[in-house]
Amino acid sequence: MSSEEPRGVQQIGFILMPGFALMSYASAIEPLRAANLLAGRELYRVVAFSPEGAASMSSSGIPVPALALPRSSSGLHSVFVCAGGEPSQWNSPPVFTALRQLSREGVRIGGISGGPYVLAAAGLLANRRFTVHWEHAPALREAFPYLEPERARYVVDGNRITCGGGVAPLDMMHALISDRMGPDFARRVSDWYLHTHVGTSEAPQRASLAERYGVHHPVLLSVIEKMEATIEAPLGRDAMASFAGVSSRHLDRLFTEHLQAGFLETYRRLRLEHARQLLRQSPLSVSEIAYATGFSSSGHFSRCYCDLFGHSPRETRRS
Repeated sequence: MSSEEPRGVQQIGFILMPGFALMSYASAIEPLRAANLLAGRELYRVVAFSPEGAASMSSSGIPVPALALPRSSSGLHSVFVCAGGEPSQWNSPPVFTALRQLSREGVRIGGISGGPYVLAAAGLLANRRFTVHWEHAPALREAFPYLEPERARYVVDGNRITCGGGVAPLDMMHALISDRMGPDFARRVSDWYLHTHVGTSEAPQRASLAERYGVHHPVLLSVIEKMEATIEAPLGRDAMASFAGVSSRHLDRLFTEHLQAGFLETYRRLRLEHARQLLRQSPLSVSEIAYATGFSSSGHFSRCYCDLFGHSPRETRRS
């Protein structure tokens, strides 16, 4: 019986990169286990792989037994890459080779949390819609400027499935189980885990700007959103005020009143926090990161960075 048929067993593989998040992995495999229990038969079979061909250590220090990377599809229906930690740890040519081979053989390829970054490095996301955990999005954009991840919990684009990680795999698996077994059965699986609010694919990964900044003023929110979109080429106060349809003085008052920080201070902090992510996750030099976050020189960038965080960019990278 073909694995595509409703009564067939779908073998689902997970490539566990060292430092993967245990929550992301559990959120992906537990709905498959519950589906088997509720169906009273085996619908899904989970197989774990690792680059080393042995147990893979999660970010919490818990090892998960794993097999050597598959050299062919060998009955695999889908394979997901689970990755966490830093992109510098994910440069694994054997994993890239295995993923390309599986893709050529028609296996559905997916990525969870930082996994989509690995798929991008393997050349498997060109001309594809995809998402990645928001923490890894800046590093992915810098490493692969021709790719643009969507701000979604999960994205299904044909035989590519990507997910933001955390608890989002619960939503993704609900969708995949629903597609195969029907929405009623998928609902029973989600109820098994008290997963009463199933997020849609386009649902955001993070809290809204209003929740993150604790403000609800529409002008202020539109300006902050514009700030996040113009980190590399920041707009001046007058240009931002013109964008928001208010005077520069009124814009300053809004920031001071609602955020207890000025326009320039808020903008600079946002850019420096973005820079800190790049220092931790991208191979870019300090000078490249300075220019990528809108600073005219690495010296100015380093001084501002040290003023805010109390240590230099190079110290962040070393740590």
